[in-house]
Amino acid sequence: MVKQSSGMKVRRHLSGASASWIDQELSGCEFQDERLAKRFAKLFRQLSGGIGESIPWACQDWTSTKAAYRFFANERVGESAILGGHFQATAKRLASGTWPILMLHDTTEFSFHRKDVAAVGMTVRIPQRKLNGKPQHHDVCGILMHSSLAITLDGLPLGLTAIKFWSRDKFYGCNHLKKSINPTRIPIEHKESYRWLENVRQSTALIQEPARCVHIGDRESDIYELFCTAQAIGTHFIFRTCVDRLAGDGKHTIATEMKEVRVQGLHRVEVRDRKGEISQAVLEIRYRRIRVLPPVNKKKQYPELLLTVIHAQERGEPKGRDKVDWKLITNLPVTSRKQAIEKLQWYSLRWKIEVFHKILKSGCKTEASKLRTANRLVNLISVFAILSWRIFWMT
Repeated sequence: MVKQSSGMKVRRHLSGASASWIDQELSGCEFQDERLAKRFAKLFRQLSGGIGESIPWACQDWTSTKAAYRFFANERVGESAILGGHFQATAKRLASGTWPILMLHDTTEFSFHRKDVAAVGMTVRIPQRKLNGKPQHHDVCGILMHSSLAITLDGLPLGLTAIKFWSRDKFYGCNHLKKSINPTRIPIEHKESYRWLENVRQSTALIQEPARCVHIGDRESDIYELFCTAQAIGTHFIFRTCVDRLAGDGKHTIATEMKEVRVQGLHRVEVRDRKGEISQAVLEIRYRRIRVLPPVNKKKQYPELLLTVIHAQERGEPKGRDKVDWKLITNLPVTSRKQAIEKLQWYSLRWKIEVFHKILKSGCKTEASKLRTANRLVNLISVFAILSWRIFWMT
C-alpha cells in the first residue's frame, strides 16, 4: 500500500459544470502522479458506463484498454488511493445523518481460476482423495475482503467506511488448529480476525462521533478483543454470539445464566422459507445484563465487561426453513421488551451488507476478471466497490 500524503487530487481532472455523484465520490482521491489522477477519473467513468462488462468493452478502444491495464498494474496505485475519496464522501453523508448510524461488517471471498496460485493468493485449501496413500489438496485461488458499510435505520446505504483485502499462504481449519495449539493463546494481532478490530476503529474514526455508531456483525464477530476495543473507543455494538463465555463469578457460563431468565416478551416476525414463501414466526425474547469474563488465558490483558445478552428463539419447529435462534450481545442499554425488539430489528438489517456483496459479484461480475495478480485485482475490486455502493444507493 502506498502512502498518499501529498498527491494530486482527482477533482482537477473531472469535467462538467455541475458536480455529479462521480465528482463527489472521487474529489478526495489523491495519487502521487498527476497522470494517474487523470487516468483514474477517465477510467472510473468508463467502468461506470459498462457495469458488468469486461475492461475492453467498457473502454471501447485499444488505447484506453491498455491505459486501464497499466493503471491497475501500476505499483503506485493502491486501494487506499482509489477508495480515499469515497471514504471522505461517506464521512460527509454520515455527518448529516441522525443517530444512530449502523455500521455493518462482514467478510466475503472472491474466487478466480488461475494456474499460478502464488500470483493471486489462496483463500482455502480443500482436501481431496489420497493418491498412492498420500493426501492431496486443492488450493482455491482468490482474495478475501472484509468490508464495512454504513446505513441508516431505514436501510439506506450511506457508503463504505473501511475495506481490508488479504489472501492466505497457508490455511488450516479451526478443528485442525485446536489439535496443535489453543487458539486463545495466539495474540489477536496475529490472527485474521484482527481485521474486525481495524475496521471498527477506522469506521468509528470516520464519523468522529463514536456514540453515534452501532457496529453490527454475525457470529464471526464474536471476539472478546473486539468487545473491548469498542468499549475503549466509546462506540456501541450488536454482535451475534457463538461462544458460551464464562460469566459472573467464573463458575458458570452465559448459557447457564440465561436459562434462569424467564420469557420477557413475544415478537411476531415474517420469515421467508427456502421456496420464497412468507410465514409468521413467534419469537420468545429473553434479555439480561451479565458480567462477561475474558478468556482464561487473556484475563490479565483484558477487563471484565458488563454486557446485555438477548436471546430470541422461535416457538415450535418450522417446516421448510431453519428455526430462528438469535443470541446477541450488546453494550447498549436494554431494560424493556421494546428496547430488546429494537436491537433485534437493528441486527436484522445486517443482511444489507450481503446485498452489497451480491451486487459486487453478480452485478459487477468481479470474479469474471482476467487480471493476473492480486494487486491488480484488488485495485479493480476497489473501483467496483464504489460502483456497487452506488447501485445499492439507487435501489
